[in-house]
Amino acid sequence: MMTVAIARVTTDVLDVAEHLAAVDDLACGAVVTFVGRIRDHDPGAQGEVTGIEYSAHPDASRTIEELAARAAASDVVGGVARVAVSHRIGALAVGDLALVACVATPHRADAYEVSRVLVEQIKAELPIWKRQHEVDGRTHWVGL
Repeated sequence: MMTVAIARVTTDVLDVAEHLAAVDDLACGAVVTFVGRIRDHDPGAQGEVTGIEYSAHPDASRTIEELAARAAASDVVGGVARVAVSHRIGALAVGDLALVACVATPHRADAYEVSRVLVEQIKAELPIWKRQHEVDGRTHWVGL
């Protein structure tokens, strides 16, 4: 059964356990979890990154739902996939979770592939932009 259990853009703190529970299915022998978190550096930053502000287009929720549905319906999985994915917006500190994606499928290779494609599509297509804050007070926009 192809299922999107969670697909949201939210200001709430992300919970990996909630996403894992949402994809729990006895037909699925593999669960791949991706966690994207705020790091203290970035190639585009002049210095240490102290936090990020994420801003979202009003269509971001619809877009993440579409990307999750596409992942759940992937030909790779042979009709059995569960997807739970959330992207956080607002002010996040170093170490905070920005993206959680869990994909459950009957076989591990399928779960890895669907998860990889989902995360890459989110990076490329989800209309969310980030403003990095650096230790010296400078800011830098990414993804505009």
